[in-house]
Amino acid sequence: MNIFVLLKRTFDTEEKIVIKNGQIEDDGAEYIINPYDEYAVEEAINLRDEHGGEVTVVTVGEEDSEKQLRTALAMGADKSVLINTEDDLEEGDQYTTVKILEAFFADKEADIILAGNVAIDEASGQVGPRLAERLDIPCITTITDIKVDGENVNIERDVEGDVEKIETSLPLLVTCQQGLNEPRYPSLPGIMKAKKKPLEELELDDLDLEEDDVEQKSRTTEIFLPPEKEAGKVLEGESDEQVKELVSLLKTEAKVL
Repeated sequence: MNIFVLLKRTFDTEEKIVIKNGQIEDDGAEYIINPYDEYAVEEAINLRDEHGGEVTVVTVGEEDSEKQLRTALAMGADKSVLINTEDDLEEGDQYTTVKILEAFFADKEADIILAGNVAIDEASGQVGPRLAERLDIPCITTITDIKVDGENVNIERDVEGDVEKIETSLPLLVTCQQGLNEPRYPSLPGIMKAKKKPLEELELDDLDLEEDDVEQKSRTTEIFLPPEKEAGKVLEGESDEQVKELVSLLKTEAKVL
């Protein structure tokens, strides 16, 4: 079974993020595997262990993304590929990423491609579905369970707090939602083995792409932090007095009445 995982390097939202001139300060930011992609890596490993084959993790980015690829290898992936755009592209968007991945998969026989539901930095959720469209394969998003039986696949997906059950077939692209599994932590033996696992590095030329072929279609004009939350108020007194004060505050301060 040929299993591929789309992985993205994102900043860690649990750490302090500094915004300067409408951009994130890279020097002070901590970077990790996009958390939703960790579900994809874990599920890919589970599918390989159950059905055989190998797991290849693919990312489009800069040289620094090697660290996150090595983490995925330490988790148990077999191979990784870095499509390095550092010297070819100053900026890109979802269109750029999909065009590059489409060229990468052109000569691949992928049985299943797994990706995170969204990336926590931009949260567009576009790359997986757009890639499936370009590859002309089925796409199921926000999956919380997957069972493969030969060419047949049974999937459960999250639908606004409910569950939808879907039957489909391979080849297939899915995006992974929280609740699908519990991603493992890389073990010390896994970290040591990861250093010897294949990490292939490609550039646009290797995919027969020119910079004009992947020119972005959208631009991020500004990045900013959400406003700090104001302290709440505790209403005191009898319940009828609290209701009157609450109504007054909603009219005069919140201005929602």
